[in-house]
Amino acid sequence: MLNYNELRKGIVFVLEGEPHQVVEYEFLRMQQRKPVAKTKLRNLISGKLFERTFHQNETFEEADMTRKTATYLYSNRGEYWFSEKGNPKNRFLLTESIVGEGAQFLKNNTDVTTLVFDEKVISIELPIKVELTVKDAPPSIKGNTAQGGTKAVTLETGAMLNVPLFIDSGDIVRVNTQTGEYVERVEKAK
Repeated sequence: MLNYNELRKGIVFVLEGEPHQVVEYEFLRMQQRKPVAKTKLRNLISGKLFERTFHQNETFEEADMTRKTATYLYSNRGEYWFSEKGNPKNRFLLTESIVGEGAQFLKNNTDVTTLVFDEKVISIELPIKVELTVKDAPPSIKGNTAQGGTKAVTLETGAMLNVPLFIDSGDIVRVNTQTGEYVERVEKAK
């Protein structure tokens, strides 16, 4: 059990039957009042952020969270299919709301980390950087790279990405999945 003063940034605990993560924590001791813990929490199932103050008589149960590695197989009409790492027969389905915005950077056979609570997958974590092939890019015009401009390209997963003007179709680029931004060109098209 956790006391109100043990709620630190990053701690995951159960509140009203659902896992919550502490995003911000501040311990307040005001004159003539009992101390309180002012927190900003994220509901790990819905993803909603909210603020809540806890008093010294409150205790919490630590959330029993496990991380498992899974392999992305394919998607169809907003349904994303994964299998346990090393056990391709054990497949499971996740909805678009659980997969989140990172879905646009998922390609077949990508390993992800699943966050499991009560034997149910509540979210996934993609690798921080992935390498994807540029499927469609407007042509580069010789000499227009001096200003360091960008252009929008389509990646093999269908995601749109702003990249430097020197990137062409067939190039392999590295993308940061957390920010959704171009990092670098890994390989030039042949």
